[in-house]
Amino acid sequence: MNETNPSVTEADLHAYADGQLPETARARIETFLADNPDEAAMVAEWQAQNSGIRSLFAGYEKAKENDPLLVVPPRVVSSAPNRWAIAASALLVFTLGAVSGHYGPALLEKPELQLAGSESLPKQAQTAFTVYAAEVRHPVEVFADEEAHLATWLGKRLAIQNLKIPTLQPLGFKLVGGRLLPVDGRPGAMFMYENQAGERLTVLVGRNTENSTTSFRFASSGNIETFYWIDGELGYAVTGEISRETLREVAEECYRQFPS
Repeated sequence: MNETNPSVTEADLHAYADGQLPETARARIETFLADNPDEAAMVAEWQAQNSGIRSLFAGYEKAKENDPLLVVPPRVVSSAPNRWAIAASALLVFTLGAVSGHYGPALLEKPELQLAGSESLPKQAQTAFTVYAAEVRHPVEVFADEEAHLATWLGKRLAIQNLKIPTLQPLGFKLVGGRLLPVDGRPGAMFMYENQAGERLTVLVGRNTENSTTSFRFASSGNIETFYWIDGELGYAVTGEISRETLREVAEECYRQFPS
């Protein structure tokens, strides 16, 4: 992407697509896009996705006098309607992404739905998958035959009451087990699943009290795909060497089962 102009990064292109660059910087990006038609087409798709999302939620832009929740950070107030609004926006991103082959960099131009700034979660999830998914005898610390103990133990370490380990058998993945591991220097949890073909995937859960945004994104590293999202103080990442469509289905199921 950056051979013509090494100073143009993917983050620059995302910011351009979202209209977050000053005029001086926009001119530089536009010059780059003029010389790189593939990147220009990709940015155009992002912009079209953003436009579609804004149109879908246009009816919610009208503020009401008795609507204080619009200005309260999501980590202070968490409601079921807000959670389902996030899920609806995520589903739209999935749908648009399946058609175009790309996933939009932003869901909505509202504080509670903007992308998280840190990219450390998917990298840590991919590292954990690379290290543990290939293990034959010791892929996890606690195996699935002690699932109740696993949920209680990791729930206490992450300070999550009644932590539920997602059930993915309807999607063809059976729980192998899980382990404790660090996520951003704090206790985190990793659950591992396997299908009949021997393909494995991992679900990473980490806690970070600094989180105040929500995002739904894909990240790739070679053949390893990660779908991750932030929900209040908790971050989640589903990782595997499987198709994005399968990963999307698994992530949606995990999202429904994990606590808000």
